[in-house]
Amino acid sequence: MATIDISRGHTLPLDDAKKRAEDIARSMETKLGIQWKWDGNTILFEAPSGAAKGTKGELKVTDKEVRVAIDLPFMLRVMKGTIEDKVKEKLDQLT
Repeated sequence: MATIDISRGHTLPLDDAKKRAEDIARSMETKLGIQWKWDGNTILFEAPSGAAKGTKGELKVTDKEVRVAIDLPFMLRVMKGTIEDKVKEKLDQLT
């Protein structure tokens, strides 16, 4: 079960929503050292090192919704609220 699980509806064409999701993934890659890849309409990501080390998750894009599910390592769970707020902020930019 994911530590963080947030969904947002959107009205964008699927390709536009996927492009915005990829922009978020690229930003996380730059800022947090997260590695990511597409698997269909889902971005799978993980942080093998750095400040977010041990974090894993996915950003799933459908034609009507974007869902982010993140598993935080034990050491980052104390920051869950802060991380959730950042995820919500990023999703608000996407949708």
